[in-house]
Amino acid sequence: WLVLGIAMVRFYIQKGTHRGLFRSVQKTLKFFQTFALLEVIHCAVGIVRTSVLVTGVQVSSRIFMVWFIAHSIKQIQNEESVILFLVVWTVTEITRYSFYTFNLLNHLPYFIKWARYNFFIVLYPAGVAGELLTIYAALPYVKKTGMFSLRLPNKYNVSFDYYYFLIIVMFSYVPLFPQLYFHMLRQRRRVLHGEVIVEKDD
Repeated sequence: WLVLGIAMVRFYIQKGTHRGLFRSVQKTLKFFQTFALLEVIHCAVGIVRTSVLVTGVQVSSRIFMVWFIAHSIKQIQNEESVILFLVVWTVTEITRYSFYTFNLLNHLPYFIKWARYNFFIVLYPAGVAGELLTIYAALPYVKKTGMFSLRLPNKYNVSFDYYYFLIIVMFSYVPLFPQLYFHMLRQRRRVLHGEVIVEKDD
């Protein structure tokens, strides 16, 4: 993710615009985000002490955004909302993996710990906004082309409308986002407040 972040900054410095940025970094993004599926396995086997459900929802939603929205609908790749969620994801993952790395080395600087449990307060809503705005921008193109949709009659006798599916996905953020957000807030209180309690005992 640090490689991706550097590539994004370099592109913007050289071009002076966000247009074309997604196309420039998409191979790196697809590689890292797709392999994030391993995180779900790591949670399941106990390598990382995080909720399998929370990690699964986050990883699957990002993979969906990368492959079935940004990759598949090229007309929306230059939207500001795409850059918004890319920046948010990059900062979030650099912070998170820094936390894991220093934690494994048993030398966790307080700033990294503080960043891990405070940056999300702003980044999480910003990332969700970027994702929702990107899906919304994709709706007209999906409706016009009928992409990923299956119309009747067909030999399977099944219909599927990707346009309405995306609308359902957008509405699914309403119950899911608060649950994930408050889960992180609970973790924040437990980790940061726990440290304060230890310091008082000392």
